[in-house]
Amino acid sequence: MKDLGQMMKQVQDMQAKMQQAQARLEEAQVTGQSGGGLVTVTLNGKGTMVGMTIDDSLMKPDEREILEDLIVAAHTDARGKVEQMVADQMKDVAGGLPLPPGFQMPF
Repeated sequence: MKDLGQMMKQVQDMQAKMQQAQARLEEAQVTGQSGGGLVTVTLNGKGTMVGMTIDDSLMKPDEREILEDLIVAAHTDARGKVEQMVADQMKDVAGGLPLPPGFQMPF
């Protein structure tokens, strides 16, 4: 029974850490870029886009496809950074609890 009590304490600690991590992720912002910085996309830690900038030099009707590709690439860059940030936060949250490999926390 002592082990069960200790495990329950660890679960409660992990829940508190998870709530703190979620709050930090909500406030965090990550910027991805493409085209050497001509397009930037900013996401919060939850993956919601909160901003985008496009250099004026890309605002030409005949470069529409290039602009579209750069936006997608900048978003992909930012999303990868968000995923890494979430993974790092979850390592901190789960520290001490033995979780199976590949276990995904609810984010």
